[in-house]
Amino acid sequence: MFCDQCEQTGKGTGCTVAGVCGKNEDIDSLQKNLIYTLKGISAYVYHAGELGVNDPEIDAFIPEALYSTLTNSNFDLDYFVDINLRAGGMTIKAMRMLKEAHFDNYGVPEPIEVQTGTVAGPGILVTGHSLKGLDELLKQTEGTGVNVYTHSEMLPAHGYPGLKKYKHLVGNLGRAWFDQKKLWSENELVVIAFGNCVLIPKEAYRDRLYCLGVAGVPGAKRIENYDFSEAIEQAKSLPPLPDAPGETTLTTGFSAKVVLSLAGKIKEAVTAGKISHFFLVGGCDAPGKGGDYYREFVKSTPTDTVVMTLACGKYRFNDLDLGDIGGIPRLIDLGQCNDAIEAIDIAVALAGAFGCGVNDLPLTLVLSWMEQKAVAILMSLLHLGIKGIYLGPKPPAWITPNVLKVLQDNFDLRLTGDPKEDMAAMLA
Repeated sequence: MFCDQCEQTGKGTGCTVAGVCGKNEDIDSLQKNLIYTLKGISAYVYHAGELGVNDPEIDAFIPEALYSTLTNSNFDLDYFVDINLRAGGMTIKAMRMLKEAHFDNYGVPEPIEVQTGTVAGPGILVTGHSLKGLDELLKQTEGTGVNVYTHSEMLPAHGYPGLKKYKHLVGNLGRAWFDQKKLWSENELVVIAFGNCVLIPKEAYRDRLYCLGVAGVPGAKRIENYDFSEAIEQAKSLPPLPDAPGETTLTTGFSAKVVLSLAGKIKEAVTAGKISHFFLVGGCDAPGKGGDYYREFVKSTPTDTVVMTLACGKYRFNDLDLGDIGGIPRLIDLGQCNDAIEAIDIAVALAGAFGCGVNDLPLTLVLSWMEQKAVAILMSLLHLGIKGIYLGPKPPAWITPNVLKVLQDNFDLRLTGDPKEDMAAMLA
């Protein structure tokens, strides 16, 4: 993010060369954060575009924001703080645009239990984020004897009426995105990647991996114009998968409409002291023991609390049976990462029901962090002025101490530590 002269001299951070370079590490940090946010926004805009929807305001903002990150374009620290928060506002618009497009095309999700494990017969597994891609695949596989499975962020697709009507959408295999090399090597089926979060493949499954849209890896076949005929024929030629049910079922499909239909019960339960606190625990998962924090955290939640979740971070704990509180589930899966807009709508509606601000609700957000869409979602929450968010399992590598201090001072942003100690602080 520094000028060529800085890079060539090796001076870099915070230097000034002949008065030319005014960059410093904090502006560099905010520019990188802005670029990551723009990548996240673009992912949502892309998938909305698949369904024929766009927003002129977002389309105008993206080049403006990207242009501001060019070398020697802008040295104003306050400007970059402001435009990062504006990008959060654009993230909200993008998520809402995509969510409404999903509703219009596939209906409003409904709670559903999803089987894990395999069903006898040939199979195709889909990973990524595109509901449009899954819909087209389900249409083309209907009546062929090929079963379709979801993976990672595609799990919430099972809750949409327009998708779950296909009886050959039979279940979910695996967990978060990074289990794919082992999972796809062990299960002899065709895999189709519908977006980001696809890794360079192992030889064990490279010849049965297909990519759609922006996804692409060496050796994988490309799908054009949603024509899945080659993938379907290959799936039929492979040895059939066994009838091997999984040990758990996963529940998903809790839209804001479903949750808010329980608003009366929720308000009554809170007033009666049956619900003491709400947590939103979710985000992007990453390999490593740091993610174990979220499972331990959810396991330690008191029985009078409710946990909402979304994105692939939920796979750290969504196999847990937390029970319910008077018919209100204690674990509520709101869907994909873009369904953060559903969590926002729920929080705003509950604040209205209780006659308070969102920051006054007995609600704590605990976010797991890794990639660009998680950055965009965090900026959307800060844009709304939501405070007291916990972020982990470690701070973003590009955020400087000065920028982190600004976020902590203005938004009470906190870093995760020991799950039980954090829990005590939140409930206090």
